[in-house]
Amino acid sequence: MNTRSAVAKRILDLCKERLITPNALSNLAGISQSTVKSILNGESQNPGVVTIKKLCDGLDITLGEFFSTKEFDELEQEIK
Repeated sequence: MNTRSAVAKRILDLCKERLITPNALSNLAGISQSTVKSILNGESQNPGVVTIKKLCDGLDITLGEFFSTKEFDELEQEIK
């Protein structure tokens, strides 16, 4: 799993836990539905930390909580 897919998976998991759709999350976070869609579809090559922070705010979690998962802990180094 790479970083982009880990971010997408985390967003989907959090939406599922809260019983909301990604579109509902975009409204809660104050970002466009197309931005959320591009992150989830892997089209966004580098979703910025500000965007992820807005998603966290919409989910009422911290950045630390967002990234505190086994998937992120087990990511391999991407710089070769």
